Amino acid sequence: MGSINFVYGLLLAGFESLLLSKNLLQIKGLEARKAALEVIQAVGGGAFADVALDRTFKVYSFKSIDKALITELSYGAIRQRYFLDRWIDFLGKVPAKKQPPILRWLLHLGLYQILKMERIPPAAAINTTVELTKTLRLTKLAPVVNGILRSALRSKERGLSLPKSKNPSLELAKNESLPLWLADELIAWKGVEDAQKIAQAFNSVSPIDIRVNKLRAEIKDVKETFDSFGIKNQLIPGCPYGLEVPAGIGEPKKWPGYEEGKWSVQDRSSQLIAPLLGALPGEKILDACAAPGGKSTHIAELINNDGKIWSVDRSSRRSEKISVNSERLGTTCLQLLVADSNDLLSKNPEWKGFFDRILIDAPCSGLGTLARHPDARWRMNKDNIQELVSIQSQLLNSLVSLLKSGGKLVYSTCTIHPDENFNQIKNFLQLKSEFSLEYEKQIWPGEEDNGDGFYIAVLNKSKICKG
Repeated sequence: MGSINFVYGLLLAGFESLLLSKNLLQIKGLEARKAALEVIQAVGGGAFADVALDRTFKVYSFKSIDKALITELSYGAIRQRYFLDRWIDFLGKVPAKKQPPILRWLLHLGLYQILKMERIPPAAAINTTVELTKTLRLTKLAPVVNGILRSALRSKERGLSLPKSKNPSLELAKNESLPLWLADELIAWKGVEDAQKIAQAFNSVSPIDIRVNKLRAEIKDVKETFDSFGIKNQLIPGCPYGLEVPAGIGEPKKWPGYEEGKWSVQDRSSQLIAPLLGALPGEKILDACAAPGGKSTHIAELINNDGKIWSVDRSSRRSEKISVNSERLGTTCLQLLVADSNDLLSKNPEWKGFFDRILIDAPCSGLGTLARHPDARWRMNKDNIQELVSIQSQLLNSLVSLLKSGGKLVYSTCTIHPDENFNQIKNFLQLKSEFSLEYEKQIWPGEEDNGDGFYIAVLNKSKICKG
């Protein structure tokens, strides 16, 4: 009898636990917040934000409106990590980095809603975060979460803010949630006022830019179709095939024309690069760091598939993305090659002086794309950047012999660090007298009508040079 009662007690406890969990998840928005927390946790453990978000969407079945909320909550909390840590340090008894990770991420989720999201009522932010704590069987931590979040709300209602520093870099890092080294660099490069504008752009929600595929559609037709489906859009100045769609409208892959290859997603700054290559029909073109294929397919569209484009990437997994995108867009002149571009000449000696145009969209720190990649600012440091500078330099020096005399080379990055951009090209030109600089431009975040930060250099190889 005792054993029967014991088993019955276990079943009853399990049922009560299940019922409690089910009831709690029925609280409006709680399941979405649970999913957002899982993304925040995964990124805290080293995962990439976009990968963690995609994985979460595959596990749960959410409507588009819930997906938008999850994206904003998770990406926002990840982006504002340092700012939120400072609030935990200010309000709590234990510094943020000494808190148990799960408690730290729960507090980030709640604090982000209270301090950064006007459309969510503070009471809802507090209640859902406390209830979420309980669903995770962290009931003992619920009073801590409740106390810190309510203290934050009281501070906000009283107009209180974090203590100020006389150090401009510390202030910038705190207010805009940047690593201190990056705040130092921004001020050194651009001064305090412009550094502030760039940092604010890092924390803005980027629109979705699309590039109309002129092989399959006219931009006016795509625009009219979007209008008829209620998808807000507008032309992008300086991008003849570009349309801007506000963020949060829905999932691009479900918009009309995507499956038919009438357009692809590409930031407006990135759309400037392929035209500067100046490729002509019938030419031989090398895209040396091609995945996921945005620029290769753009070049193919510009030359109407008349020519040959070798799209090279060292990753077979990433190269598969080029293949998928190319097939959807109908860019038939691409030839995919999985290889290290540094080895192209040694493995293909007949390619010396072979290409009319070469594009090197080099591996970089990605500091120009922090608005789109909320976790990127926490991954990069000064040592990483110097390693990338060396990789970029090696690529430039390995590939120049493949370009024919009179050919054109475009070097581009999605970063704003001078060592990867201006200084890289300056050093290259000092070593390679056969090259001259035709054009270079640094696009800073917040400029160019909200485009990402990009650098572009156009180099010409002398006609009298052999090899």
